[in-house]
Amino acid sequence: MVQSLSMDDLPDVVNTSARDELLHRVMAHVRANGVTETSLRQIADAIGSSHRMLLYHFGSREGLLTDVIRAVEADQRARWRSLPADLDQIGVLRRMWRHFTRPELEANERLFFEIYGQALQGRDGATELLDGIVDDWVDPVAAAAVRRGVPKPQARADARLAVAVVRGLLLDLLATGDRRAVNAAFERYVTLVAAPETERQVAV
Repeated sequence: MVQSLSMDDLPDVVNTSARDELLHRVMAHVRANGVTETSLRQIADAIGSSHRMLLYHFGSREGLLTDVIRAVEADQRARWRSLPADLDQIGVLRRMWRHFTRPELEANERLFFEIYGQALQGRDGATELLDGIVDDWVDPVAAAAVRRGVPKPQARADARLAVAVVRGLLLDLLATGDRRAVNAAFERYVTLVAAPETERQVAV
């Protein structure tokens, strides 16, 4: 059962700095321990806070974890934007793939797919994750491609495909643990991206 507070239960002003501090502590806890089957009260105990304080700032366990995912995704987009400007598309893909598949990020990836699944089922507190879950990546990646001279419709389709491939292969890695096979599949995707249009048509 989702534990939550109604809007009437919340004060008019929320201390953003205190909320951010709690969020970062939960993010660190998730990286180190994961949160599968962990209650909001257990999370609060683990980070030295209280169940009521987490409810006050985030509304529910699902609301808290949705915010954790959004913060992690924002950090990852910031990492992507900080890559060297002279790095080509293939270099960017490979650099980000190495980052996404670092073993220490596995708990974050598991959390992402756990809450994503709950959001698709309409779980209260989790459905907010769906807002921008694809476009928050597609928009900036496509915009970068347009600046390189790629037509906008193609840039958006390519960006959407890249998001789908990376997320699908991350799910494969979590499910199978076959890092060698998943990396090989990613390299095959990179090869297709790098190939001239005529070769891609033949390959497909």
